Amino acid sequence: MKDFVIDDSLKDLTSHNTVVMPLACYKITINQNIHGYIPLHWHDEIQFVLVVKGEAIFQVNEDWIEVREGDGLFINSGSLHMAQDKEQSGCVYICLNLSPFFVLSQELYTTYVKPYIQATNLSYLYIGVNEIWGKNILDAVLEIYQFIEQKTQNYEIDITIQLAFIWKQLIDNGCKLEYIQTEILKNQRMKQMLSWIHQNYGEKMMLEDIAKAGQLSRSECCRYFKRILKTTPLNYVIDYRIQKSLYLLQQDDATITEVAYQVGFNSTSYFINKFKASINMTPLAYKNSKINNR
Repeated sequence: MKDFVIDDSLKDLTSHNTVVMPLACYKITINQNIHGYIPLHWHDEIQFVLVVKGEAIFQVNEDWIEVREGDGLFINSGSLHMAQDKEQSGCVYICLNLSPFFVLSQELYTTYVKPYIQATNLSYLYIGVNEIWGKNILDAVLEIYQFIEQKTQNYEIDITIQLAFIWKQLIDNGCKLEYIQTEILKNQRMKQMLSWIHQNYGEKMMLEDIAKAGQLSRSECCRYFKRILKTTPLNYVIDYRIQKSLYLLQQDDATITEVAYQVGFNSTSYFINKFKASINMTPLAYKNSKINNR
């Protein structure tokens, strides 16, 4: 997986399923993504991560988590998350994404799954290989990956057995669930503001506009971005515009000026300066490198 299809609300539209099951299990090399990292996104599926090489730094909502080789992470449905390589370690991880409805049978979903995916204090859970329950989960994730790769006889049944085992290990680990309405509202407002930015990044953008999208004051809007994304709203806009320019620069007939204005910069020189500060090369050098490597 070198790229993701993400809509304006940051929802991941990548197909997370095989032919017969609502799940996908694959390896990701972080630095092979077009951005050099896995950009911020969310999805309805729950996700289990197993780092098989190097180290990764994940952001899940407001928290930043370092995941060592051999360890893993559970990321809950609807949680904003991203991943980056730690210190150019060449991080590779196995990613298991699946619909919450596929974890257990329909009869057990309401009792044993729904309360966990709706809990506001379970956006993620670190899974350490040194814990018995953690090792059990990570071993099962690896087995599912191997089942899908090898497609042995009746492997779909083997996968469903492993999924039930994984979920039992997770809930047996013990976690007092919380449901705080303000946390739910905060998550919704953050997604609303990000969605507005992603729909309008090519236009002139003011702080007041972003705050209005989240039904917040300007100061509260800034606090949301600082707390969750560790940046200001307008710096996020600049970073997002540069992200969008990466795709456009790979088109043969796109000039630097055209790309700059298309993604919302009103000055080519300003675009070049910000691009170089973010990507460590000029837009032209980036464009030439991608064309030459085809």
